[in-house]
Amino acid sequence: MSVDTHAHVFHRSLRFIDSRRFTPDYDAPLDAYLAHLDANGITRGVLIAVSVLGNNNTYLLECLRAQPARLRGVVAVDPQTDLDQFDAFEAAGVVGVRVNLTGNLPVPDFTIGAWKEAVAECARRKWHIEINDRAARLSDSLTPLVDAGVNVVVDHFGMPDRQQGTSDVGFRRLLTFGGSGRVWVKLSGAYRTSFEIAKQAAPLLRDAFGPQRLLWASDWPFTQYEATQEYATQRAALDEWIPHAQDRQTILNDTPTSLFKF
Repeated sequence: MSVDTHAHVFHRSLRFIDSRRFTPDYDAPLDAYLAHLDANGITRGVLIAVSVLGNNNTYLLECLRAQPARLRGVVAVDPQTDLDQFDAFEAAGVVGVRVNLTGNLPVPDFTIGAWKEAVAECARRKWHIEINDRAARLSDSLTPLVDAGVNVVVDHFGMPDRQQGTSDVGFRRLLTFGGSGRVWVKLSGAYRTSFEIAKQAAPLLRDAFGPQRLLWASDWPFTQYEATQEYATQRAALDEWIPHAQDRQTILNDTPTSLFKF
């Protein structure tokens, strides 16, 4: 049993937001993703809202409903308008909300207004909030969310700086959240910094969080890196990052099965 905790699905007939950072020139449909799971011996998957669709979760929800036993989802929301959809999201298999701050978008104030309500609702439902941001700013999001008692998932090794690697002060600060019991980190998207940095970061994260707070993900279809990455490469890298088989079993199955409510 194993879970891929981060993948995106979309197709070009969907409306991409005007403010997108890139424009896919290909489709990444559900059947293609499931084929990758099957080919690599992965039992289950988690579909994550992709930035080019903004807060439009329609196709993601459609995919969840098509595979309720095999898939879970993490949506993007506007907390000002979308809280009344949380029941429908949950019924479809949603277990979290993604806050994608890539591109130096401003960090929301999670302690006031609609975001405070959304955080409280996630905590009530035992959902998590997923943060995608560079390491230098992670604590700006993690601190108020942990203080609010909500579970938090950090994308892509925490995105340490390419030049600083694991010496990045923000990455070092991320390690200090290991004792909170509220923060999980995805071993994913290594190519977005470098596989060498990932190799150095993995044992530090293992020591700080334990395997019970680490997750593995393919990050399929490797948006903006499609030409250089393959699914099997991402899975094989975990064996190098986490050499102990029992730790890998925890990361691949035990931890995500619980966190994502399979």
